[in-house]
Amino acid sequence: MTRSSTPASQPAVLLTDLAFGESPRWHKGRLWVADWGPQEIAAIDRDGNRETYVRLQFGSFQAICFDWLRDGRLLVVSSRDALLLRKEPDGTLVTHADLSAVSRGWNEIVVDGRGNAYVNGGGFDLMAGAAFAPGFIVLVTANGDVRQVADGLAFPNGMAVTPDNSTVIVAESYAKKLTAFDIGAGGGLSNRRVWAELGDGVPDGICIDSEGAVWYADVPNKRCVRVREGGEELQSVQLDRGGFACMLGGENGGTLFVVTREWRGLASVADSTRTGQVLMMDAPSPHAGWP
Repeated sequence: MTRSSTPASQPAVLLTDLAFGESPRWHKGRLWVADWGPQEIAAIDRDGNRETYVRLQFGSFQAICFDWLRDGRLLVVSSRDALLLRKEPDGTLVTHADLSAVSRGWNEIVVDGRGNAYVNGGGFDLMAGAAFAPGFIVLVTANGDVRQVADGLAFPNGMAVTPDNSTVIVAESYAKKLTAFDIGAGGGLSNRRVWAELGDGVPDGICIDSEGAVWYADVPNKRCVRVREGGEELQSVQLDRGGFACMLGGENGGTLFVVTREWRGLASVADSTRTGQVLMMDAPSPHAGWP
């Protein structure tokens, strides 16, 4: 990785009092965030007002990530149950796809412009302290068909698809790199390659901008970093706590939102202290691609 980044101005605080924020998305003029503590998905306006959109009844702490089908219906990853749920217009949650035949311990999701959903998993239950196993990506078509399209990933985390639907980029947190795949006509993945080596960077959530650069949030290094393909670091935003995910949005797509939280290892997962925040700042290039 080449370091030629310029320091960024300090971001402003948009929202506090998150238990464990993740999976930010810009949708219909608001920022949407999953809060793993109360098991809910909330929408936040530019004034920091928070509205709960869906409260999940999973009964215990688990990872929840989400995105939208192209017809506007919400998809939610129920990690522990190995299900991809769909929110119907009447508010009910139904099973969109059963992922249990592949594995348990699911993580992130992105829906591309064709309506195909890509869901990844770490291959092991991190929260339970299980031993490392390689992760994977599955394709879930709009009608709920499931097939594995990639494997051998070192704890896959955030994912993003380029605006032309030709490439998916996935953060491999344990390998400290971003990995890219070509997307075929049927949604399959091929031509795996290193998109960017990140040095000591530990990528979590990611998003793409209109210049083709990727922002990645970094928990242990407490920062959010913008890189171009090949690994050149363009910009770095220092944080006072772990950076879990990021998303470009706002009126013209030119605002960077970063979801942060204090992190002291897995022991702090169930910490009831609400140290989660959403930060925002102007970005040099607006949002592009999916999510």
